[in-house]
Amino acid sequence: MTTGGTGAAIVLPAMLDLSAAEGFLATMLQASESEEPVCLDASAVETLTLPCVQIILAAKRADSRLTVAGPTPAFLSAFADLGLSWEDGAGLNAPHPPPVKTPEEPTVEAAAEEPISETVSESAAEAPLTEMDTTDMAKRILTIDDSKTMRDMLMLTLSDAGYDVLQAVDGEDGIEVLGDRKVDVVITDINMPKMDGYGVIRNLRANPVHKGTPILVLTTESDTEKRNLARDAGATGWMVKPFDPDQLVATIRKVCP
Repeated sequence: MTTGGTGAAIVLPAMLDLSAAEGFLATMLQASESEEPVCLDASAVETLTLPCVQIILAAKRADSRLTVAGPTPAFLSAFADLGLSWEDGAGLNAPHPPPVKTPEEPTVEAAAEEPISETVSESAAEAPLTEMDTTDMAKRILTIDDSKTMRDMLMLTLSDAGYDVLQAVDGEDGIEVLGDRKVDVVITDINMPKMDGYGVIRNLRANPVHKGTPILVLTTESDTEKRNLARDAGATGWMVKPFDPDQLVATIRKVCP
């Protein structure tokens, strides 16, 4: 990362793959704590994988001043191929048209009032978020995921939205962290060591304290059978990674107004 009179600049490498994701996230978190605006120099990017796409979207939500210079076609297509809008997610500074979202490529499946309802595509997602209600400041969310990168991305997104965030590294840790303490929403992965997401859901539903707590599943899985298993266990909603930060917050507000 370099700095200048106009703020901090992060020069992105040609290869932004899985092995680079955690280091990149640490750099973005450090930059977001600065009062200076941050610019990503994407002029050399040849490969941009899912974890890094997710980090950039989360970082943009945390700091609206984040901009991008010289994005390559590979950088732009990494967002478009996932049905995500770089324009909406991170304020593109380049003379390129925004990627088009198509209803054939849903990225979020979530519930409203009923457990694990029909798929909600991006074309039918929530309206643009309005100013955050001050009541959000008091709400607490527990995130359970064995990926440190994903936990940090959720922390970045949810903290910026005004939520108090607790973290757990697997299912057993999530149950221990939560105990009989009330939270407003639980977000859990499915595939984790020690106790998977299904075990988390069943355990919480067996505890009277958490019987009515909204539980959102956030996973790479999209299999209908696995979604039905989560529904039968008592999950409130199912979201498929990668998550759009604004849609994640909108879904939380829907299940926990």
